[in-house]
Amino acid sequence: MEKVINYMEIWVKDDMEKLLKESDVCKCNKCQKDIYALALNNLKPCYVVTTKGIVMTKLSGMYQQFETDIIIEVTKAIEIVSNSPRHDK
Repeated sequence: MEKVINYMEIWVKDDMEKLLKESDVCKCNKCQKDIYALALNNLKPCYVVTTKGIVMTKLSGMYQQFETDIIIEVTKAIEIVSNSPRHDK
């Protein structure tokens, strides 16, 4: 059986890493996981069956549709977590 993955997880992780590099917020493991989970909880999942090639071509077009929403949700999550981290500042 081929593997089923939520590609939104990959896109969010990639965009989160880019946005965190540009921001002056805590980048500890706990904060990164909180940002990642919060953003994912506010985005529609995008499940695909991994059959390389065909899927990858379709996914690049799908990413363009979701890109703005991903950036907005990751940015919101960064702000929320940085304003209320679950550890001492």
